[in-house]
Amino acid sequence: MGDPKKQKKKYRKPLMVWNEERIARDKVLINDYGLKNKREIWKVESRLKSIHDQSKKLIAQDTEQTKKESEQLMKKLSSLNLLQQDARIDNALSLTIHDLLNRRLQTLVFKNGMSRTINQARQFITHNHIAISGQIINVPSYLVSLKEEPLISFNETSSLSSTEHPERVKETEVPEETKLKKEETAPVKKQRKPRKASNKKEAKDVVQEDQQTHKEK
Repeated sequence: MGDPKKQKKKYRKPLMVWNEERIARDKVLINDYGLKNKREIWKVESRLKSIHDQSKKLIAQDTEQTKKESEQLMKKLSSLNLLQQDARIDNALSLTIHDLLNRRLQTLVFKNGMSRTINQARQFITHNHIAISGQIINVPSYLVSLKEEPLISFNETSSLSSTEHPERVKETEVPEETKLKKEETAPVKKQRKPRKASNKKEAKDVVQEDQQTHKEK
């Protein structure tokens, strides 16, 4: 028997760690999601594999018990906003590592504009500056549920709770693509330049043409 005090690993190390494609992919994930190391990727992959394995098992069996377990799994995945409420059990097989990484607290703090960078979001969380529904969460990998997402805020006792704090993101710092409002898509009518008349008859025609234009407007 092992040491009861020693925590069991929550991930399995992949077999092809030194595969070039995998190394390149892992670098992108670490950079995009502000991960500390590859072990964080392995943990997410292990969780994803568990979801896939459980889904395959439930699809293969058709009993009253598996139906209940399927409902429980789908309820859990929809609560994390990984799947729609009306999704089927086989939809769980299409989940990717990006789907889970996008539900991390670190990712959502950055996407919600609470930090300048994804790495700063991690720092805010580990230093007890972030709370969900008033409760401090200092784990960057925490998976945020759909109900919890709008409740993410700065800890009330944190210095960052003040909008005047120098590390708080100002509205002027928000990327342009997130600040832009929807512009009117209706085409702008070009103004017609008045036509000069060369004689009395043409002048009369111009007046009549202008009157007709005003009526149309």
